[in-house]
Amino acid sequence: MNLYLIINIIGVAAFIGFAFLFSKNKKNIQWKSIGILVVFNVFLAWFLMVFPIGRWIISQIAVGFNWLMETAYSGIGFAFASMVHVKNMDVVFSALMPILLIVPLFDILTYFGILPKIIHSLGWALSKLTGRPKFESFFAIEMMFLGNTEALAVSSGQLKSMSSERLFTISLMSMSCVSAAMIGVYTQMIPSQFVLTAIPLNIINTIIVTSILNPVKVPKDEDVIFELKKEEKPPFFSFLGDSILGAGKLILIITAMLISFIALAALIDKILQIFASWLTLSSILGTAMMPFSLLLGLPIDEAFKTAQYMGTKLVTNEFVVMADIMPKLNTFSPHMKAVLCTFLVSFTNFSTIGMVLGCFNGIVSKEKATNLSRGVWMMILSGTLVSLMSAAIVGLFVW
Repeated sequence: MNLYLIINIIGVAAFIGFAFLFSKNKKNIQWKSIGILVVFNVFLAWFLMVFPIGRWIISQIAVGFNWLMETAYSGIGFAFASMVHVKNMDVVFSALMPILLIVPLFDILTYFGILPKIIHSLGWALSKLTGRPKFESFFAIEMMFLGNTEALAVSSGQLKSMSSERLFTISLMSMSCVSAAMIGVYTQMIPSQFVLTAIPLNIINTIIVTSILNPVKVPKDEDVIFELKKEEKPPFFSFLGDSILGAGKLILIITAMLISFIALAALIDKILQIFASWLTLSSILGTAMMPFSLLLGLPIDEAFKTAQYMGTKLVTNEFVVMADIMPKLNTFSPHMKAVLCTFLVSFTNFSTIGMVLGCFNGIVSKEKATNLSRGVWMMILSGTLVSLMSAAIVGLFVW
């Protein structure tokens, strides 16, 4: 057996071990349930990455998102004809501008009650599969479609009545999500097979990691989903206009963050190089993440490069790294490409902590919000371990 494959297998166990090391209640961990979920996730990765039917499913979903992106380009091309379908389309026009179609599309599905029904069905199935509390399972599915802050807002009524222990689990889970509206963006920047495989793996791994870090037993009478109060819908076109404006603001926010983070990183590099010509932010982050990168079954040279990208992603965001590696992907080995791209598919970074805690501050009591803020380091640990677990499991099947 390949030595690096053995290390990769050890890595999966090691990441579970890290979670156990920092668990808040080691005695309450339900190892049988966690073992079943790990096996299920390995099977799911094999099915989606190797098995012909699974690969076909992924390819068809990718075709659907590519069709959506091409449809979006028809609108973008009307306004910016000289910047679309050119040889060197920049990131903003190739990946971000289609958000103007995708976000309103998901909002329309929500407006007519289609998306909530899908979330309800998948949440029920996930609860049955994992044996975890109903709300935590539903919340994981909500985050997959809506993103963390939207899912928190939608669930605010239930969050207000939950214990601090369960709220802490929700805060940990909130670090590992993506938003369905971002899938089309991701698939324009990195291979779609890794994006579409990482998303379901992250959901299961979120439940695995949070069940170890913060195991909480929920009594049957508390294991319920609150019915959302039906509010009067605004007129459709007023709703659609707000959605489009919200999508436009999102593009501006992501673009501003890309420009600012990349410029700040360059500034930090210039300052560091005053002290030593070889010293950069990437080299520091790479050194810090190197042990984790090695556990993904990478040779030392590839492990250091991957560690640099992983560290940069945690400090900035996934878009910064995706934009950086887009022109370089074909120079990476298949295994490095697989583990790195899978790791990038999540909102896990330091800025997400502020967004999540900000949401909680506006929903729950001051005392509960303060308790959550004390667990900031656990939040980044949870999100990082979920991303590492997903990367390691995908890496088992790509060499």
